[in-house]
Amino acid sequence: MSELHMPISMEWSKEEVIDAVNFFQTVERAHHKAVPREDILALYNRFKEIVPSKSEEKQLFRTFDERAEVSCWQAVQAAKKAEPGEKVKL
Repeated sequence: MSELHMPISMEWSKEEVIDAVNFFQTVERAHHKAVPREDILALYNRFKEIVPSKSEEKQLFRTFDERAEVSCWQAVQAAKKAEPGEKVKL
């Protein structure tokens, strides 16, 4: 995986930054190899606790997507559509 500057907020706690970075890294990984749907959904749910605003989520997704050449939205949607226990690869 490439070294990217993750879109994070200076207002987040250290734990929130780590959790958000884990989500973005998992999305990037899903574009290269299969990732369990449960991992993506659990990390996305935690991300939503950190970023409850839909507009802020879209802004952060857009920033990361452009830098990493991936799609956070597609990864989350694929995970939601996948069956329990299934792996997601984009």
